[in-house]
Amino acid sequence: MTDLVPPPVTSGKSLMERLEDALLPLINLVFLLLMFFIVAGQLSDTPLPKLPGTGQQAGNEQPYADLTVTANGEWQVDGRTVTTDGLSKALPAPDEESPLKIAAEREIAMSDLESLLRVLEESGYREVILLTEPAS
Repeated sequence: MTDLVPPPVTSGKSLMERLEDALLPLINLVFLLLMFFIVAGQLSDTPLPKLPGTGQQAGNEQPYADLTVTANGEWQVDGRTVTTDGLSKALPAPDEESPLKIAAEREIAMSDLESLLRVLEESGYREVILLTEPAS
């Protein structure tokens, strides 16, 4: 009587050689994942500013922000409300060494923040720091 399943084709390789061949793609995948996380997880040398409630600041002292976005979508620089046209004149020039710091109120709509980020990108800002309040 003949077998219904043909015997496996080993192509003359031993069991260890076939096992090594099967593990090679897995090793390659782990190596690629390691390289991805090394590149994607780049650490920054610039520390984040101290936020309210972190212990070392007294009272309600706020960290310095170049731009403040209010809950109703107004943009303020040094307490003065600015428009889209006057925003690039009121802000410091784009600098790769010191990113622009933006403080946004908790109730701001994401669409308002997105439109601000588009205007900043068109003005030449490539990196910003968004200051937020810690969850209470």
